[in-house]
Amino acid sequence: MTDQFIRFPRFYLTVPSPCPYLPGRLEQKIFTELKQPHAKELNDSLSKVGFRRSQKVAYKPACEGCSACISVRIAVNEFEPGRNMRRILKRNGDLVETTVPPHATLEQFDLLTRYLDTRHSDGGMAGMSAMDYATMVEETPVSTNLVEYRAHNLDPTRETSPLLAACLTDVLDDGLSMIYSFYETAEIDRSLGTYMILSHIEWAKRLGLSYVYLGYWIEGSAKMEYKARFQPLELYSEDGWHRMDQQA
Repeated sequence: MTDQFIRFPRFYLTVPSPCPYLPGRLEQKIFTELKQPHAKELNDSLSKVGFRRSQKVAYKPACEGCSACISVRIAVNEFEPGRNMRRILKRNGDLVETTVPPHATLEQFDLLTRYLDTRHSDGGMAGMSAMDYATMVEETPVSTNLVEYRAHNLDPTRETSPLLAACLTDVLDDGLSMIYSFYETAEIDRSLGTYMILSHIEWAKRLGLSYVYLGYWIEGSAKMEYKARFQPLELYSEDGWHRMDQQA
């Protein structure tokens, strides 16, 4: 019975809704619950065929007449940062990276709110409440961590320095899946979004994992074009994973 569930989970379709990325189109998803005791194994397997986790659900776009959303992952063992990325690594050399359990804090939520107000005020997460954030972080049946980034603390009156960036990250059997990241947008010169991906690449290498999963990419989407800079990048299609035809 257990083996049957792992191999043949029950899938559902969401009701079509306006697409947040392509104006005039409708978005629809196929999803399944990640149930214990084999939630991790199911999440690992579905991630390898283009699914993404959100709380206790694994989902994948299933839009009628559209296949623009493509699951992408970085092949970390072949990745070499270019000149600009090396500058970003050097610029953030003072940051301290800490991996903590998936427990929501007010400091994280305040940072997320500033990030959404600045970068995604018209997105689906705009107006997220503290309870919504806690649910996103803490309702997980799989191996999940929060990675926090702070500048090295030089103030003896403070226990820690302010939180500059954070990422909710799943640990899969073949890679790290960056579920959601957010950062202090006022720190423009740091390029914190890029830096978090670079730090996850190094983390994956330390763990002996092969990939960093970045979620979905849409060709021509300004919100997602940054993902194509992390080469070699693999894209998932009906034929499996293949390399993006683009040089770093």
